[in-house]
Amino acid sequence: MRYKSTRGGIAPISFKEAVIMGLATDGGLLLPETLPRAGEEAVARWRAAAGAGSLRFQDLSFDILSLFADDIPVKDLRELVERSYATFTHPEVTPVVKKGDLHILELFHGPTLAFKDVALQFLGNVFEYLLKESGGRMNILGATSGDTGSAAIYGVRGKKRINIFILHPHKRVSPIQELQMTTVCDPNVFNIAVRGTFDDGQAIVKAIFNDIAFKDKHQLGAVNSINWARILAQVVYYVYAWLKVEAGGPVDFSVPTGNFGDIFAGYVAKNLLGEERIRHLILATNENDLLTRFVQHGDYSLGTVVATRSPSMDIQVASNFERYLFYLYNGDAGRVGAVMADFGRDGRIGFDQGEQARIRADFMACSVSEAETIDTIRRFHEETGYLLDPHTAVGVRAAAEHREKAVPVVCLATAHPAKFGAAVKEAIGREPELPPVFADLALRPSRCQVLEAKVEAVKHFLTSHAL
Repeated sequence: MRYKSTRGGIAPISFKEAVIMGLATDGGLLLPETLPRAGEEAVARWRAAAGAGSLRFQDLSFDILSLFADDIPVKDLRELVERSYATFTHPEVTPVVKKGDLHILELFHGPTLAFKDVALQFLGNVFEYLLKESGGRMNILGATSGDTGSAAIYGVRGKKRINIFILHPHKRVSPIQELQMTTVCDPNVFNIAVRGTFDDGQAIVKAIFNDIAFKDKHQLGAVNSINWARILAQVVYYVYAWLKVEAGGPVDFSVPTGNFGDIFAGYVAKNLLGEERIRHLILATNENDLLTRFVQHGDYSLGTVVATRSPSMDIQVASNFERYLFYLYNGDAGRVGAVMADFGRDGRIGFDQGEQARIRADFMACSVSEAETIDTIRRFHEETGYLLDPHTAVGVRAAAEHREKAVPVVCLATAHPAKFGAAVKEAIGREPELPPVFADLALRPSRCQVLEAKVEAVKHFLTSHAL
């Protein structure tokens, strides 16, 4: 399997090279030259294992990753997968539970209790493996709206040959999200709070990666979902959930998203299994409705970031959107590059009627208000006894808007509710019980550097602390 850029400016590269490159050197995002389709023999084997109760997430992950990462020896890839998911507390890694008339795909059983762990435990181990192989070093740079930061930090803390620098918006993440990052004081971990929004932090990271000389000098690596390995690891749990739920027909997925990464993984999974198996991808946003406007009206235009109770989705520039744009434009890399340049200048992309029809064939969408989010947490708890975090509640509400009773719906539960205790308390009158891993967070030593949301300020800090 070889990889290319959405902007067409690089020669095809291997999976290993794609992981290390992160953002393509032409400013685009990396994609496989072709999206593979799972063979019917493999699907039959997976279904038989699921039916017998012997389907292991790790085995399915190995099978799917093998399609995309064929330059890693089989033995090594299997060991990487096993080591990555040994850190999860549930034996199924990403279990599916039935609550009411919905299926909940629990993605919060990793070390930071968020879905990002599924990808970042794997990516951290792959980075360490590749750097040991090459004798190289890496300074990871990323921006987070909440959960990516802690998951990335836990994925590489203490690993040799790696330093990690994570930007988060100062006082715009939940208190537990902030503590999960800033209380990791390993010598190779650097937390940076920027005075601005997540979009400001993301723009800084992209600007630094686009400074090729600076990137090469400091051997920068990416953990944000611009790194293809992040998307790839997330594809697995869509297939796993389909195997757990399917009853001879298609399954729909409702996905709370702000950066388009998680739902793009669903798009890849749909291509892998076929639309007769994964039917609709329901894109759920909070009041930061950029992606909903894109699906419903063909309006991809910048708005003002609104602070909500689901802060990981408080985004107005979706960094993974360019990958879907490449397919929407039928692989026309020149057009992708030109449109993204126009977007950088004008803050808007328009779509004609034919393109809008294709978009709505791929996705359904729903924007959920703050009041609806809290109401959904309360109602779902009253009806099922199950507690949703506010991001998952956005997905559950969107599922209710678009669900067809004859088709099972899987809602992605992206975080443990204890990470957002204030929103839960508003909904049900009490905060959720803290898992043991959170019990002493506020008492631990912490370390964080507050900086202005400026490229040069971050560059200076990185230069001073890079390997």
